[in-house]
Amino acid sequence: MQEVIGRGTWIDKVAYEVIKREKSLGRSLSLLRVESGLGASGIPHVGSLSDALRAYAIKLALEDQGYKSELIAFSDDMDGLRKVPAGLPKDLERYIAHPVSRIPDPFSCHSSYGEHMGSLLRDALDKLKVEYRFQSGADAYKKGLTLEQSRKILSRHIEIGEKIAELTGQEKYIQVLPYFAICPKCGRIYTTKALSYDVKTDSVHFVCEGTEIRGKWVEGCGYEGDVKLKEGEGKLSWKVEFASRWAALDIRFEAYGKDIADSVKVNDWVSENVLNYPPPYHVKYEMFLDKSGRKISKSAGNVFTPQLWFRYGTKESLVLLMYKRIVGTRALSVEDIPKYMDEYDWLEDIYFGRVKVEKSKEIKLRGLYEYVHFLKPPKKPKPHVPYRLLAELAYAAPEENVVDFVLKRLKKYGMIGEDVEGLEEKILLARNWALEVMAKPKPVSLSEAERRAIMDLIEVLRRTNDPSIIQNSIFEVARKNGIKPPDFFKTLYLIFLGLDRGPRLGPYIADIGVERAIDILSSSVEEVPK
Repeated sequence: MQEVIGRGTWIDKVAYEVIKREKSLGRSLSLLRVESGLGASGIPHVGSLSDALRAYAIKLALEDQGYKSELIAFSDDMDGLRKVPAGLPKDLERYIAHPVSRIPDPFSCHSSYGEHMGSLLRDALDKLKVEYRFQSGADAYKKGLTLEQSRKILSRHIEIGEKIAELTGQEKYIQVLPYFAICPKCGRIYTTKALSYDVKTDSVHFVCEGTEIRGKWVEGCGYEGDVKLKEGEGKLSWKVEFASRWAALDIRFEAYGKDIADSVKVNDWVSENVLNYPPPYHVKYEMFLDKSGRKISKSAGNVFTPQLWFRYGTKESLVLLMYKRIVGTRALSVEDIPKYMDEYDWLEDIYFGRVKVEKSKEIKLRGLYEYVHFLKPPKKPKPHVPYRLLAELAYAAPEENVVDFVLKRLKKYGMIGEDVEGLEEKILLARNWALEVMAKPKPVSLSEAERRAIMDLIEVLRRTNDPSIIQNSIFEVARKNGIKPPDFFKTLYLIFLGLDRGPRLGPYIADIGVERAIDILSSSVEEVPK
């Protein structure tokens, strides 16, 4: 049997590799820092959160294997605004190319646009109770955190520019320095071109001549002058900035998305060869996509925020999404939340021995459950009810009495006892989902006999809402159409709940309302699955 590392998850394996590498490098193991970048230029989405959450998982695993660790959440709030995200005021376009930390907050609740956007991601981390140390990029440059590294990089800019061209094919930095000064006249950062660095005066000479951003030319103001590095009125290019942070903060692990693989390749070289600092251990992860296959983006208008997830799903289900694996792209929408809610319940059942799986899988799945709880799992499981069942019942419930309505019916179905811990929260989340997201269930392939039986059942429902009559009629229409009743019940559960079993259907149909049931059944016979 293969040796189990830690708790048997990919998280433990990565932490093990970090430790092994650090030992081979001979570096101090007294504190193993991990880092995550926090974007501040647009509305943070679940992909943005995944970077920080996965880094936190490695921190936990390093500590679990006996080493002190710390997560640095570094805000890229010195970046310039490249595009106004969908849904934000159009007049922000006048701030294109300005550092986001110096753009007014359009919502007037934070000191800047960048702080507002960054606070949304930090709010999600705080809700999840992630432990991290926050570092503002703008503050880091002001306080000279990476000053020593910036000087070394700019002193060897010719060599670095040639290496960037060799590794990525981008020749821009052969002509200019990998540095953006903030123009004191117009306030823009990306319109400036750094021409030279004077070691004696510790200053960068630049001209504000304009640049192309997302296919549009942004005119510079023509100002030409110098900026001293220690004043913090500028930033390194992404092609070298990561390296400066790694060396300054002594970072030992940082994951990255495949979209910035070229930048990481250059930064690794700069870190190793210019700053004499072995770069951190990396893991490359894939992107989250929307259902059309497009990358979830801050500016594309398809943002899926952590706050939106929290409206429909629990914190544990969101962490499960991030931790179940790190490789492979995943298409994601709010319609997937029930799947992760139910998968969490299944994981909890495995952890507490309610469900049996083969031993090799059990170790990994138990470990995954523990990481979902940040290695502080609960002492006992909570009652479980399929999310879609909660949604359908909550949808039918009177607005003034949702929780009590659903709980009474679940007890009537024999699905819960007196212990209802956690169910109130799930019922309210499921109601939000039912009212705002729930579409008709996915099409179920039906035989001609099943279609006829469903049409017969619809006719029954048009005449009665009596649970006993409905229950008996399901048996009758099944036999009438030559279908084994258990098989027909399974088909109906799939149509109503997307599950192959559930509560007694007669009472359930009466509870959600015969009109709702007729709509769902009618849709199933009208739909022709491909």
